[in-house]
Amino acid sequence: MEKAYTLGLYEKSMPSWLGWKEKLEAAKAAGYDFVEISIDETEEKLSRLSMSQAERLELISMMKIVGLPIRTMCLSGHRKYPLGSHDPEIREKGMDIMKKAIQLSDDLGVRIIQLAGYDVYYEDSSEDTREYFLDNLKKATEIAAKAGVLLGFETMETEFMNTVEKSMEYVKLVSSMYLNVYPDIGNITNAAKTYGIDALDDLKAGKGHLVAMHLKETVPGKFREIPFGMGHVDFERAIETAWELGIRKFVTEFWFTGNEEWMKALYDANRRMTEILNKQC
Repeated sequence: MEKAYTLGLYEKSMPSWLGWKEKLEAAKAAGYDFVEISIDETEEKLSRLSMSQAERLELISMMKIVGLPIRTMCLSGHRKYPLGSHDPEIREKGMDIMKKAIQLSDDLGVRIIQLAGYDVYYEDSSEDTREYFLDNLKKATEIAAKAGVLLGFETMETEFMNTVEKSMEYVKLVSSMYLNVYPDIGNITNAAKTYGIDALDDLKAGKGHLVAMHLKETVPGKFREIPFGMGHVDFERAIETAWELGIRKFVTEFWFTGNEEWMKALYDANRRMTEILNKQC
């Protein structure tokens, strides 16, 4: 029987020295349906936006040969080159990254780009940065609409956009079906603890605008590299609520940190989430 959902694997859960063929094969072996490509702020990852046509074709061919696609993109490169920067050159670079990311997605068959919910990251946020951010966001959404690629805000670890409710303010301001929310349940759980609210009530604030969900473990005040089962995220209730809200695309987000048994970690994450997801069908 065909599954009613797809479960993806975050690329950084695997050693960086693996080639694409090995990464796709590992994800497939561990039971995943697709891989989420990372375009972070490192030059190595940003250079992917300038891949030649031959390299793009080779990667598409690899997906077909292995039998596992890349279907979502985590675009965190805007931490270094934010759309709301005080510096016009940095904003321009941020928009260049955005255009190239949409083009790469279009070429590879990536359906959803997860956008970092930052106006700025290494600068101080201000009325100006928020204005620049909104202005460039509108332009980015128009480019995405032209390509038919969906953008979804990641709920982040900073005050600016750490809840779905805050993400929705910008979704409403832009008002396009091509700009939505791609929440991170781990980050929302931390924000909910901070504000004394229910993480799942916050998730419901995005009803009708939730394109996918990151399944990530966190503990209060720590947002990365917490092994599944060692944090405070209630995945059972989170997935149940996400399902009710219409989410059918999920990605397990965790990191390779030198663990020799990294393949075991892929299997473990898949098993944990598949068990919960299968109950929803």
